[in-house]
Amino acid sequence: MQDIRVQEKELRSLVKNKLTDAGLNEVDAGIVSDVLVHADLRGVRSHGVIRTEHYVTRLGAGSLNKNPRLAFTRVRPGAGLLDGDDGMGHSACLEAMARACGLAKEAGIAMVGVYNGSHCGALSYFVIHAVTKGMIGIGITHTDKCVAPFGGSQAFFGTNPIAFGFPTRNYDPVILDMATSNTAFGKILHAKEQNASIPDDWGIDKDGRPTTDPHQVAALTPFGAHKGYGIALVIDVLTGVLMGAEYGPHITAMYGDYDKPRKLASTMIAIDPETYAGFDHFIDKMDAMVDDLHAQPPAPGFEQVLVPGEIEWQNERYNREHGVPVLETIYEYLKS
Repeated sequence: MQDIRVQEKELRSLVKNKLTDAGLNEVDAGIVSDVLVHADLRGVRSHGVIRTEHYVTRLGAGSLNKNPRLAFTRVRPGAGLLDGDDGMGHSACLEAMARACGLAKEAGIAMVGVYNGSHCGALSYFVIHAVTKGMIGIGITHTDKCVAPFGGSQAFFGTNPIAFGFPTRNYDPVILDMATSNTAFGKILHAKEQNASIPDDWGIDKDGRPTTDPHQVAALTPFGAHKGYGIALVIDVLTGVLMGAEYGPHITAMYGDYDKPRKLASTMIAIDPETYAGFDHFIDKMDAMVDDLHAQPPAPGFEQVLVPGEIEWQNERYNREHGVPVLETIYEYLKS
């Protein structure tokens, strides 16, 4: 299957129209299209417009609220809860991070938990929002079972991603957005679309054996073996367990049970650097760290040591100029 390049504005419009045609309100459709195109711009295609069809399916089945009423409650000076009303997780997490940034201006650090949520797309979008407000942003969310625990042969936890965003002065913000699995499940979907093989440490088959065939993947593997498994557990605790939702195998499946709301939980955290050593000191030291890392001698096969998010920022600039790569089949679906 071939890629074609689509201008950012057209792609965003196609996704938004597809979602509004499915009944989603204009505001949420705009936010979702922005998050999906953001992922594709940055080269994170597993979380890009490939997800549109899934959202349309859930909107049609009734498990996603087409006109949700988000309800925020401030429970402590630096703590809040946001009821996503079973709407689009993208809108709920954006609102939660915006609220966290507002609270952090007063409290120094703030955490807002989302409940009654749904899939929210790339977490980098929300931590970048915090960075634009002069904050450090942290975002975590959980998903249904698709990753085998260390030592296990069947899926238990989700990919349970975590993201951090740090402002700088003269560089692009430092952005780390990663799953606690060896890879995102969306990359398995992308490999299926292309009928391409995958590395043998991405997933296991139904018998618990490593496989290079994306069609045979029954569970993903955690990154770093027991380390990734442990962090996945922690994220489920700080989202589902802490926010009164479910964890691991008790979460409604993303692919299947399309008529059931997923009731996902996410946690958005904002930290105001001014509270500690001061904002100017912080961003100057961040720049110094980037300078020092860039100056490190590269290993054989590498041109330079890069910081987290640097490749994605390069991708974003290139794709804005040359068009966003999209599988032809996905483009035809969006236009249909």
